[in-house]
Amino acid sequence: MRSTVLVSATELAETKNASLRLRDEIAGRGLKYHIESYGCQMNDHDSEKLAGMLHEFGYEQAESKKTADIFLFNTCCVREHAELRVFGNVGALKKLKDENPGLIVVICGCMMQQKDVAEKLYKRFPYVDLIFGTHDLHRFPVLLEGVFRGDRQFSVREMDGEITEGLPVLRGSTFSASVNIIYGCNNYCTYCIVPYVRGRERSRASESIVKEIQELADAGYKEITMLGQNVNSYAGDEGKLDFPGLLYKVNDINGIRRVRFMTSHPKDLSDGLIQAMAELPKVCKHIHLPVQSGSDAILTAMNRRYTRAEYLNLVDALKSRVPGIELTTDMIVGFPGETDADFADTLSLMKQVNYAAAYTFKYSPRRGTKASQMLDQISKEVKEQRLKALNDLQASLQKKNNQKFLGLRGEVLVEGYDNRGEPMAFGKFSNFKMVYFPRGACTVGGLYEVEVNDTQNNSLIGRLIATGEGDTHVETKSK
Repeated sequence: MRSTVLVSATELAETKNASLRLRDEIAGRGLKYHIESYGCQMNDHDSEKLAGMLHEFGYEQAESKKTADIFLFNTCCVREHAELRVFGNVGALKKLKDENPGLIVVICGCMMQQKDVAEKLYKRFPYVDLIFGTHDLHRFPVLLEGVFRGDRQFSVREMDGEITEGLPVLRGSTFSASVNIIYGCNNYCTYCIVPYVRGRERSRASESIVKEIQELADAGYKEITMLGQNVNSYAGDEGKLDFPGLLYKVNDINGIRRVRFMTSHPKDLSDGLIQAMAELPKVCKHIHLPVQSGSDAILTAMNRRYTRAEYLNLVDALKSRVPGIELTTDMIVGFPGETDADFADTLSLMKQVNYAAAYTFKYSPRRGTKASQMLDQISKEVKEQRLKALNDLQASLQKKNNQKFLGLRGEVLVEGYDNRGEPMAFGKFSNFKMVYFPRGACTVGGLYEVEVNDTQNNSLIGRLIATGEGDTHVETKSK
């Protein structure tokens, strides 16, 4: 973990001054923006920061990109064929630009941090006004001001990244919010591009994190999700505070009812974190613990730095010490060299852990990663067969797993309404299980006690008992 590097005072002043000039330029003109964001929660939160800056300048949110004066495409480079999709989507914007020559087109995010891709896009699509990478998010006002001067802008800085505090954020929810605690990644899994586009790990100071969460609590937010590529390697306050220590600080913040976090790398999951999850009432009884494969040979090839046995020991410790905990995971099939026996190990691990949900993917090469150069690439047909088998198994396990919740009560934080048929409210228990129940007079963002009386393949059905005032986790029957 390198020392945290904050953006320089000079650069912050430049950004602030550009923001003030843009506010004078845009105020009262009724200009509108539209953002399309792809990828993980980190990307979504970056889009909330972009929206916050745009609102600060005087922009309003457009109903669609057709009515926008500025269009921002926040890209991701993790999924299969991501580059082709980006180029296709950007190409489709030409019609909008022809109809509205004053439209400002901005492409940013992880894929743009791959400089060769960004340069190719910049040359191919001359109607794109601004391209910038992940390390230039805070410089958006400076770059946009250049566009207003009539100059196309391109900024992709090859660096480890810095931390910028105090950026405005326009959040997509009024009750649940994401808060970055650590940026970047040091793990270099052989299939993953993230360290190359997000930079090395750097942790925010705990004082800044607590201050942001307290302000959210004061504004009425009930649930916080602490974000990082690997929250378990958080080392704040010059390495003096670890992630469990941060959880204890956040648990003490008045007004917050639930604390979530993701993502956790198994190699860094400490006994202290398990203890914190067991002790702290606000920390949700759910952990997303990506395993990726059940085969030791494939885990080694992936550079995951844990074994199957070590992962299962963590699972046993979590289940034995944190009552009611549910686990979710990520899994990749068809990694280079994966044999039928390796895949069988993944299926057997899935059965042994009995995940509440699994996010499954076919391996696809990413330029610049070690795995893309490996021999023994698996055919598309075999990857598709294995993915189907994995998904079929998870679906059957999940359906059975849901049965244990019948007759149990827990607190649900309502996220929205489903008005197909009988109006239903929906939200999650502390352990991340989705619950639907008759809407009645329930409000979005409210906490309600619900008793489960039925199940669906991927969710639970319940009935309203009372407004939630008690414990924030649901107890389950012992297995």
